[in-house]
Amino acid sequence: MKLIVQIPALNEAESIARVIGEIPRQIAGVDSVEVLIIDDGCTDDTVAVALANGADHIVQHTSRKGLAAAYQTGIDAALRLGADIIVNTDGDNQYPGADIPRLIEPILAGRADMVIGDRQISRNTHFSPFKRVLQAIGSGVVRWASETNVPDTVSGFRALSREYALRTFVTSEFSYTVENLIQAGKRRLTITTVPITTNRVERASRLHQGNWNFIKRQAATIARAYAAYEPLKTFSYLAAPFLLLGLLLLGRAVYVYIARNFGVVASNDQALIGGGVSLILGFVIFIFGIIADRIGEIRRLQEETLYRVRLQEAADEQWRRQLAQRLSAIEQHMAADTLPAHSPHEHPQ
Repeated sequence: MKLIVQIPALNEAESIARVIGEIPRQIAGVDSVEVLIIDDGCTDDTVAVALANGADHIVQHTSRKGLAAAYQTGIDAALRLGADIIVNTDGDNQYPGADIPRLIEPILAGRADMVIGDRQISRNTHFSPFKRVLQAIGSGVVRWASETNVPDTVSGFRALSREYALRTFVTSEFSYTVENLIQAGKRRLTITTVPITTNRVERASRLHQGNWNFIKRQAATIARAYAAYEPLKTFSYLAAPFLLLGLLLLGRAVYVYIARNFGVVASNDQALIGGGVSLILGFVIFIFGIIADRIGEIRRLQEETLYRVRLQEAADEQWRRQLAQRLSAIEQHMAADTLPAHSPHEHPQ
């Protein structure tokens, strides 16, 4: 059982040594623990410091691609390295490495595909009251969209089983947390949480430019991800107001038409026109939803194809590594056999 701890990093030279140093290298039920650094275009000494403090693997972007791309690069690299469990943590030392054994325990026990570290936002003194409120509201929306029960939906401290890592893929350019959670919920993967503590992070976030920027970009991510996995529901929600308004207006037109028989003088032209236009718009939007739902079937087939391709690539890479190890062992054995033997009466100089 191999555990790889991946750390997406952008100019984290001041904290990366502490992050790596806190990662336990001996965990019950795990044969080996390795550390993978994803260098997202660092311009400082992050990589050198990481290697000097025990990082096992480095994957580098030639320029800054963003957190979502760095996360996905790490997942792909960890799968090629033969990871059975992948833990993602931050390079700013927000998440304590000592909690990793508890984080992976549900996966080791076969009870979960993904485990998310719950920062217990409502009681976390490292967050301002305003941020706690925003996190609570945002997590509630994500829980609804993903059909999960995760209290801290944007926590980046999470453990993934190999199957989960193969099944999910980030397409967002902003962050991976929300999109992956919605993907997992829609695919009926098992998600659980464990409470964790956090360390105070003094520097400003490099992911976003303030709370409102974060809200705007996360809202766009939620909308896209939800529409991708629930297109018929999404378009039905959009069509419903137009259909309802159309029915109400046409209902008024019918009422006016009947009332004329009892001497009531009124015009129903506007109601007829408005109701007809609203019903047509609602019907067209609903048809778009049916078309999008059919396209979704194609996307699901493509995702299954991608899963099988990634599974095969990971298996091929593992086979190549095992073959290289066997060939190396054979070469060493052959070299030992061909060493000249000394005569009993000879003494090596």
